[in-house]
Amino acid sequence: MRRLLAIALFSLAMLANGRAVLAVQPGEMLANPVLEKRARTISSELRCLVCQNESIDDSDAPLAADIRRLVRERLTAGDSDSQVIDYLVARYGEFVLLRPRFELSTLLLWLTPILVFVGGLTLAARAAARQPASEATALSEQEKAKLAEILSDDQR
Repeated sequence: MRRLLAIALFSLAMLANGRAVLAVQPGEMLANPVLEKRARTISSELRCLVCQNESIDDSDAPLAADIRRLVRERLTAGDSDSQVIDYLVARYGEFVLLRPRFELSTLLLWLTPILVFVGGLTLAARAAARQPASEATALSEQEKAKLAEILSDDQR
C-alpha cells in the first residue's frame, strides 16, 4: 500500500510541475540561469525531427539532444534568440519550427483552416436553403382511426 501511495505522489508531483519530466539532462544545462531560460524557451519552439509531434525540449531522441546542445552553444557564443532560430532553420528547414512563420510559402498552411471553416458554413447554408419547409398536413380519417386504436391499446 505504501509503494502504491509513493508512486501516486510521485506521479502527482511530476504532473504538477510539467518541466520536471522534460528530456533535458542535467549535463546539458547551462550554468547561467538567464541563458538556460532562453535555451529552454527556444527549445520549446523547435520540433524534434525524429518524433515530429513534440518539441526538442520534451524529446529523448539523440538528434533532439544534439539540437539542444547546438542551441546552447549558439547562445553561449552570443547569438540572439532569432539568430539561433534562423541558424537552425537554415540547417534543418522550416519543418524544425513547431509554429511555422507566416510567409508567402506558408500562406496556404495558415489559411487552410479558415478556408475549410468558411467552405463548411457555405455548404451547410446551401443545404439548409435547398430543403423545402415541411408542410403540416391534417390526418386523414383512416389515420385518425389507426392513431386512436394505438392510443387505446397503450392505455390498457
